[in-house]
Amino acid sequence: MGRRRYSAKFKATVALEAIKGQRTANELAQEFGVHVSQINLWKRQLIESAPHLFNSRKDREAKKVEQEKERLYRKVGQLQVEVDWLKKKTGLLD
Repeated sequence: MGRRRYSAKFKATVALEAIKGQRTANELAQEFGVHVSQINLWKRQLIESAPHLFNSRKDREAKKVEQEKERLYRKVGQLQVEVDWLKKKTGLLD
């Protein structure tokens, strides 16, 4: 018997029901045929990821650009150190 796979829509439905708090996790587990700990995990994941849903696209793109810029600056620094080391080894840097 393999693992059961649940769709994202199903997980969201179960997690939203758990967040509403109208029924206990045990009642939801019986209704949806999912273990209580799985329901609690999906609920926690939904709560943690909810703030990210409301970030604007510009914010996400700006963050990606900033990360890429930092990566490139690190690479430039690394290459500069390598060039200086090679100049020193070849005697061009006095």
